[in-house]
Amino acid sequence: MFKFLKEKLENWTKKISKETKAKEIPKPKTKPKKKEIIPPMKFNVGAKKYEPDLEKLEETIKKTEEKESFFKKIKTKVSKIKISEKDFEIYAEELEMLLLENNVALEVTEKIIQKLKEKIIGKELLKKELEEEIKEIFKEIIREILIAPPNLTEKIKEKLSDQSKDPYVILFCGINGSGKTTTIAKIAENLKNRKISCVLAAADTFRAASIEQIKEHGKKVGVRVISHEYGADPTSVAFDAIKYAKKSFIDCVLIDTAGRMHTEKNLLKEIEKITRVCKPDLKIFVGESITGNDAIEQVKSFDWSIGIDGIVLTKADIDEKGGTSLSVGYVTKKPIYYLGTGQAYDKIEPFDKEKFIKRLGL
Repeated sequence: MFKFLKEKLENWTKKISKETKAKEIPKPKTKPKKKEIIPPMKFNVGAKKYEPDLEKLEETIKKTEEKESFFKKIKTKVSKIKISEKDFEIYAEELEMLLLENNVALEVTEKIIQKLKEKIIGKELLKKELEEEIKEIFKEIIREILIAPPNLTEKIKEKLSDQSKDPYVILFCGINGSGKTTTIAKIAENLKNRKISCVLAAADTFRAASIEQIKEHGKKVGVRVISHEYGADPTSVAFDAIKYAKKSFIDCVLIDTAGRMHTEKNLLKEIEKITRVCKPDLKIFVGESITGNDAIEQVKSFDWSIGIDGIVLTKADIDEKGGTSLSVGYVTKKPIYYLGTGQAYDKIEPFDKEKFIKRLGL
């Protein structure tokens, strides 16, 4: 994402240094030569004997040395620069366009620019360190925007340890084609590898072949799937899966729901019903990292309807920009739990802020 930003920072740094250099106090063309000290001596002037004034001679030497020290101070001073508000404003518009082109939402872009402005204007920086300093400030801003996700395995084990005998329930929502069902299978496989047993609820009873699809995933990862007929009430499917998990001492229930557009109010009401009846411990929105600002509108609608707790972004392996992660993290103030990085079941990784920053090239 920030390949272009990196280039822009380098150009910006060079230009600011160049403009600052033009304002610098010019260095002396030649280094002042140290005056040769004439040893005191006596000589006759007419009938009088003349002796040099040693105090005046010492004062002259001291002034010469102070002059040299003054120029050294100037040299040190001008190796540092302060970025003025005027300097910053010249590049703020270009920076805004650059962030928008990289799928960063407008409100997030404005936040980043404002934060950068607050942290950099008036700060005295060494010229040679200017680019690195700006990069570090960007990293700091990104760290502030993104919320570190809790460890899902630990959250599940924490609930299981309270001896309530209730399974940990996770509801997944999102629009059609975002890779939701495949993501559920990946998380089931991931949890199974961590000794957490799972059952899948085929609560998408609307889309053709959806039940067969999740059953196939369940078979491949070795996890039981609870399903009803097409057209059945999705809430009853989810409820039955939770009941089965309790009876069979299964740790976690993963509920697949029908993909729906964020503008379809009737379908959103349906998912509200599932939430109200099943009371999931975690509600996760699954979206594509390559959809940019569309993902923000989608996540806002689902958050408004059911109050999501976290996010999974798919297709992160083909997203070179990374702006969607920043945007949804900032807009929802919710953590990103996982990034999908391919089709295979092991191609999912817990979201890590530091890895994400490194991936951006900062």
